[in-house]
Amino acid sequence: MEKTRLGRTGLLVTRSAFGALPIQRLSKEDAVPLLRRAYDSGINFYDTARLYTDSEEKIGAALSDVRKTIIISSKFKAATGEQMRASLAISLKNLGTDYIDIYQLHNPDRVFYPGEDNGVYDALLEAKKEGLIRFIGMTNHRLHVALETINSGLYDTVQYPLNYLSAEAELNLPQKCAESDIGMLIMKALSGGIITNAAASFAFLRQYPNAVPLWGIQKMSELEDFISWEKNPPVLNEKLLQAIKEDRDELGGVFCRGCGYCLPCAANIDIPFAARMSHLIRRSPLPTYLNEAWRDKMELITQCTDCGHCRKNCPYGLDSPALLRSALEDYRDYYRRFQEGDLK
Repeated sequence: MEKTRLGRTGLLVTRSAFGALPIQRLSKEDAVPLLRRAYDSGINFYDTARLYTDSEEKIGAALSDVRKTIIISSKFKAATGEQMRASLAISLKNLGTDYIDIYQLHNPDRVFYPGEDNGVYDALLEAKKEGLIRFIGMTNHRLHVALETINSGLYDTVQYPLNYLSAEAELNLPQKCAESDIGMLIMKALSGGIITNAAASFAFLRQYPNAVPLWGIQKMSELEDFISWEKNPPVLNEKLLQAIKEDRDELGGVFCRGCGYCLPCAANIDIPFAARMSHLIRRSPLPTYLNEAWRDKMELITQCTDCGHCRKNCPYGLDSPALLRSALEDYRDYYRRFQEGDLK
């Protein structure tokens, strides 16, 4: 597989990396063969996080015996250096390794610096000296935090959502990373499932030679697509460009990216899915969401008290309650029409 140098880390990583958030939804029996097939195909980079429930454990179960031949990045949430060290210890145990190649702050609302009272960055430096981590990274959904991270010169990698629905200022991030020799990692390459043309996304992001998409994979068929595209990369031709234009025309503007930082919801609303439902029901086979189980989940929106938690924690500044109310109205209409046989 084609590889690229990940900025000043010097790590040579496959340009298609394995994003391991979705494997938390799989059983261990299903996740291990998937990860092993990725490894056997040549993929050498695996991104996970302490918050992805048992994702780290599944990577450890599948790949600990080939640890020296792969690159692992993980993430942590911590307010103090002591919390960071505790989280790191658990991640190392879960992964079945004695070091993590890239250890990333998991979407904090600001950049951490050396010498701060919380001790987070200083603890990272100490862990690096001890050989427990090799490089320090930052993940974020806020453009101003990503830019400050790059300008600080303190971080080896930046992970940020990027796809063909992104704003122009966001699409400049790979070049800014290249100029500072910082590794650029891409999350949400399919915008949390809203983009259904994975080939178009693959071809679009391949324009950025220093940027590495972390493809969220949970099915063998999805993995096989990426393996085949590495052998024969889709070309950004007129057909794919037209598909991208149509998606931009339909989806550009205000929409939920499905990042999940709005959770937990006091009313148990599955906000990352519910807020995107108007798009999902138009981009998926109809029975996927137009069923009793999802109808009951969507009706939970009526229990929203507008407590403000989701609105406060949305990194994109969305009015989530308003999106939810609109999505519910749309969903009810589609559900009724589907039940009456008007939709096929």
